[in-house]
Amino acid sequence: MNKRFIRSPLIFPVIHRIFIFCLALIIIPTLLSGCNYERHVQDSDYDYGAQQKNDPKMLGTRMYGSLTGNPDQHDNKYFEYSSMLSREVSDINGVATAIVMLTDKNAYVGIALDWTAVGTKRIGGRTMKEQNNTGSNEGVYNHRDGTPYYNNRKMITPYNSYFSVNDHNLISRELKQTIAKRIRRLSPNIEEVHISANKDFVNEMVDYAKEAWLGRPLEPWVDSFNILVKYQFDGGKTMPTPISEMKDRR
Repeated sequence: MNKRFIRSPLIFPVIHRIFIFCLALIIIPTLLSGCNYERHVQDSDYDYGAQQKNDPKMLGTRMYGSLTGNPDQHDNKYFEYSSMLSREVSDINGVATAIVMLTDKNAYVGIALDWTAVGTKRIGGRTMKEQNNTGSNEGVYNHRDGTPYYNNRKMITPYNSYFSVNDHNLISRELKQTIAKRIRRLSPNIEEVHISANKDFVNEMVDYAKEAWLGRPLEPWVDSFNILVKYQFDGGKTMPTPISEMKDRR
């Protein structure tokens, strides 16, 4: 198993975005004053927690989640990885990285969060974070046992990682609406957009994406994928066997 030394969390790719976020908080007040500055930030995609009237992020009808009322909405005939939509969603403030899968009906979005926006969670914020990144200050991966290595097989881990949200209902509505608008603008025929930052869901989405990156067909994994999305978004009772385990058995 290939391993690499981790001196800091997987935050390096977004350091420049965090810098821009902080710089904006310094520069914008010099251009705007008082309530105008506060409203400007709340209306921007740097703040998903304001929940104020006439927030431009929330104008119009809800564009994410269950909308059709079709009980078979998650019985997808096929799914495919969209590199374009994955890049588009990854560019949204507050999102560290994203994997987007398109089906004959829906778009499914797995996201990992970062520090480039506030209010990405509906409640709790940093006080309810699921990752322990304290080891980055000590040059280790796992702060508890001092392990300096990370096997690089999972996008989101319990230590030195981007941030997950176990229950997708706890993701900010403003953030989900922002993501759904971006996807529907580029894929207007999508019936529903489902978004989650659940650690297991995102890591499994990454494994499906790896298959696509290697030029392998995703058709053999359709049943597994449908079980995954039903478990995450439709009250399914079981998680599928991880694709990595199924491949090891072959």
